[in-house]
Amino acid sequence: MEAHCPKLFGASYKDPISSFKEFHRFSVQHPEIYWSIILKELPIHFLETPKCILDTSDKSKHGGNWLPGSVLNIAESCVRSSNYPNKQDDSVAIVWRAEGNDDKEVNCMTLKQLREQVMMVANALDNMFSKGDAIAIDMPMTATAVIIYLAIVLAGFVVVSIADSFAAQEIAVRLRVSNAKAVFTQDSIVRGGRRFPLYSRVVEAAPLKAIVVPAIGEDVQVQLRNQDLSWNDFLASVNHLPRPNSYFPVHQSIDSVTNILFSSGTTGDPKAIPWTHLSPIRCGAESWANLDVRAGDVSCWPTNLGWVMGPILIYSCFLTGATLALYHGSPLDHGFGKFVQDAGVTILGTVPSLVKTWKSTGCMKGLDWTRIRMFASTGEASNVDDDLWLSSRVDYKPVIECCGGTELSSSYIMGNLLQPQAFGTFSSASMSTGFVILDEDGRPYPDDQACVGEVGLFPTYMGATDRLLNADHEKVYFKGMPMYKDMLYFQQLRRHGDILKRTVGGYLVVQGRADDTMNLGGIKTSSIEIERVCDHADVSVLETAAVSAAPPNGGPEQLAIFVVLTEGNTISPDTLKKRFSRAIQSNLNPLFKVSSVKIVPMFPRTASNKLLRRVLRDQWKQDLQIQSKL
Repeated sequence: MEAHCPKLFGASYKDPISSFKEFHRFSVQHPEIYWSIILKELPIHFLETPKCILDTSDKSKHGGNWLPGSVLNIAESCVRSSNYPNKQDDSVAIVWRAEGNDDKEVNCMTLKQLREQVMMVANALDNMFSKGDAIAIDMPMTATAVIIYLAIVLAGFVVVSIADSFAAQEIAVRLRVSNAKAVFTQDSIVRGGRRFPLYSRVVEAAPLKAIVVPAIGEDVQVQLRNQDLSWNDFLASVNHLPRPNSYFPVHQSIDSVTNILFSSGTTGDPKAIPWTHLSPIRCGAESWANLDVRAGDVSCWPTNLGWVMGPILIYSCFLTGATLALYHGSPLDHGFGKFVQDAGVTILGTVPSLVKTWKSTGCMKGLDWTRIRMFASTGEASNVDDDLWLSSRVDYKPVIECCGGTELSSSYIMGNLLQPQAFGTFSSASMSTGFVILDEDGRPYPDDQACVGEVGLFPTYMGATDRLLNADHEKVYFKGMPMYKDMLYFQQLRRHGDILKRTVGGYLVVQGRADDTMNLGGIKTSSIEIERVCDHADVSVLETAAVSAAPPNGGPEQLAIFVVLTEGNTISPDTLKKRFSRAIQSNLNPLFKVSSVKIVPMFPRTASNKLLRRVLRDQWKQDLQIQSKL
């Protein structure tokens, strides 16, 4: 802002804080100028530079074509050295520590070492697969997983992101939808000193080739199938090459797919969301602008490559020159906190349920976190008291809230360091993002009015998807959304699905989803998926309805299952709660928890017999309010 705003605004420019809103408005109205500035701030290496920033001549594309004509490989930009930002070969790219090694030195990998490891894996991939093949990663986010991720992209293949917590059935769905040719995984997952099987779940999911990394030590601890390879044997496949650590990146057009991620729809299979070489640019730009991630920072955010935050974290670090900090273990106890201390973490990302655990167990007492200059939070609604406790750990440093989506490559609303922040809220839209809040008739509220309604995004959102692999993109994101007109635009708004509240002071609070997608522990899932499992959990169940809501004082959404029993059957809610929990954790995700089961005589329905989950959701919200008062 100091470099460019005096030229852009003339005498009306005051300083970055006073003029922030004006600059944000400018970035929305003139995205071509804003993004041309940002591309000079990030070390993006184009083999062929874009013909322009944004081409809106094709009216069939709501969001236009971004950086048309450009050719690059975004993984190359991540691993190559650059003077600006200060990414030198001897810069530390990754620091990590495995659980149980709390008193050992933190492991470090320089940018040169990272590049050589990525290039060796890229060479090994070329030995086994055809260009464009989709290759899955289903393992914890370790230093090895990051190397594999970047190598797949560098070599012109496509990453299929699968969370390591999924049951075999859910792994199978994602492998099928993505048409994956192979999967990288671990023999097991180590948490709290215990081993949990992972390779066996992958084997159960599909007969695909698996490349298996040992969780501990040099050798895998399981018997592999004939078609599978250990990590050591996979790497040994390049020993015959004269320069196994050298590789020429596969350059592609900007809209080539690099990563398939998944987000739950409201029915059937999860949506398969393709990321291109454009998506990571948005990740890096957002972190640079809103979180002030820069060379010299050490950024840590417990997550997984199966969720959008995994790739976001990779690109946020390697496109800004920051160091990526990874803890190979559970973030719920003192060992993780000591790693944060010993690694010199300066930016610590969280999800609110993590903070609640740290606060309630007192596991972070006695640690020195003074190098932290800010926290970031995403995934679910934050609890104000928990945010206050977290901030107080490091002399009341800010907590920057982020909220977005896999299909947006980033956050559409965020906090930032140039505006006042209020715990549990968002201070503005992210840079270059425009949106309106719609009333029940689809009309936008005035921008300065306190209100509650569904958010409608301006479609010219750099980095947003323009396709889905297994669903109708137009239908999912645009059909039924109103047209929006102001002095500059006449365009159809993009659906995101959040219900947004704007307070009197202009802060933004997410009130939940407009559809039946719920957010459990930072993981989006659908009512349909939960119900599909619960309907078969007990013979006494006729049908179920799953809803979630956040407690009145904030915090993660709580899951309630409403049940209609078959005629003549009786069963206690507590018994059903145990059976539903067991079924959900076995078939969907072990992180999902059932808070309450309510047996009712019938469900509210429309005249066309559609289930009215919103009525049940309102009832659950009332119950939570009563519990809160008690």
